[in-house]
Amino acid sequence: KIARAASEVTGIDLPDLMDAFGVTFVSFVGQYGYDRILRVLGRHVRDFLNGLDNLHEYLRFSYPKLQPPSFFCEEESSMGLTLHYRSRRRGFVHYVKGQLRQVGFLFYQTEINVEVLKETDHAEGLTHVVFRLHFNNRAYKINRHHLGNTCTDSLLPVRSDVFFEVFPFNVVFGEDMLIRRVGIGLQNIFEKLEGRQIEESFTLNRPLVKFTWENVLNHTNNLFELVSRLPIERTSLHGKSSMSDGGSDAPEGFNTLANENDRCLTLKGQMMFMEDWKSVIFIGTPIMENLEQMFMTGLYINDLSMHDSSRDLVLAGTQQSAELKLALDQEQQKSSKLEESMRMLDVEMKKTDELLYQMIPKAVADRLRKGEASVETCEVFQEVTILFSDVVGFTKICSRITPMQVVSMLNSMYTLFDQLTEKHNVYKVETIGDAYMVVSGAPEKTRFHAHYVADMALDMLRSMKHLQDPSTGDTLQIRIGVHSGMVVAGVVGLKMPRWCLFGDTVNTASRMESS
Repeated sequence: KIARAASEVTGIDLPDLMDAFGVTFVSFVGQYGYDRILRVLGRHVRDFLNGLDNLHEYLRFSYPKLQPPSFFCEEESSMGLTLHYRSRRRGFVHYVKGQLRQVGFLFYQTEINVEVLKETDHAEGLTHVVFRLHFNNRAYKINRHHLGNTCTDSLLPVRSDVFFEVFPFNVVFGEDMLIRRVGIGLQNIFEKLEGRQIEESFTLNRPLVKFTWENVLNHTNNLFELVSRLPIERTSLHGKSSMSDGGSDAPEGFNTLANENDRCLTLKGQMMFMEDWKSVIFIGTPIMENLEQMFMTGLYINDLSMHDSSRDLVLAGTQQSAELKLALDQEQQKSSKLEESMRMLDVEMKKTDELLYQMIPKAVADRLRKGEASVETCEVFQEVTILFSDVVGFTKICSRITPMQVVSMLNSMYTLFDQLTEKHNVYKVETIGDAYMVVSGAPEKTRFHAHYVADMALDMLRSMKHLQDPSTGDTLQIRIGVHSGMVVAGVVGLKMPRWCLFGDTVNTASRMESS
């Protein structure tokens, strides 16, 4: 969607834009150190392309939810090779083309011309694209020369039982896809695998091809990932399934209620064709994210091979996971405290804003926040209407009642007036003693300013029947003066700044009220 929108804005064709994205991405990832991974994938371009399918596997630990594409090379010659690209994401063909050309130029100083031979969208949501890559593949000649001079001395004979013990998670199957032999590690957790179809026992997750004899032989340079179709029922020392009795055999601290996917065994490794056996052997290693998953799949540390890093990865990964969990918990606690502090800060900021907007119009306050000088907020309003009011006989009333009664009386009156300002869309400028001042037409301009203020004045008079003189019990009376004209409005002063109005219109309205 982003690419289509960019294409519409820039006028660049979408394929050309995606190609440019691919070129730029290769340079972009170099800023974060991923160029070092790309540089060590192969000595030559052909080595890089043959190992391209395994690239995303190296990123699995950093991005566990990654759903990578699949790559496969064939028909290699000294002038290039054919590359098959399969992905569950559509629309990235030209993006991949740009990446391939940039990798050749940036890391191998080789010009790669990419030609799309075929593009197919399958019903299961898989896109299959066949590229023909044209480049100087001199490494292909060197490799063929070395193969022709391979040493033919006989190797030390190794018995098959020793071989299957050294590689406990191997699977041997023939062209009919029947399993002929499995390693001792698989024998310990699976029953009667031998003699069954391999695709009935395992699904092929990678590469993204059908699990057939031909595809296996064509992808021997690719990493294979097999997952058992059925979850493994862990058995206790007495032969009972620990899942059926509520997991009573589980050590303390292990979660026995893992879902079925957690109890499926995942194997990753390489497929090799054995000419003498007329079979393919899969030499794999179980992938365990933690000790709990190992327990649920019925494996133990000593089931893993000693000659590779399988044991170290599981134990080190568990220790690192515990450390990361502790660090994550601490960060979550800090995050919760920070969120609470931010929430309280937002509440206080809202209170501050409400108080500020009661003193200064919102539009003016926002300009002051941006750093404008107060004098720059001054503005001329050509047409406004101003209203002044005060209490008749206010001085005599104050002489007959206590100061607290005066405050209570004014508070009751101003509360009613404040409600009327909201009703009639007028702005309260200030109160001084018993004087109350409002304006319409500023700070928000309107051609109905006189109507609003007139309605406000009438409602003020009507509201007085609800207010009494505390000294006599009679209804309070007020005087009101109104005038329309031009004013200058702005914020004046540094301490306790106020938004004030200046001009003859203000003076005339005040005299209208007092006379």
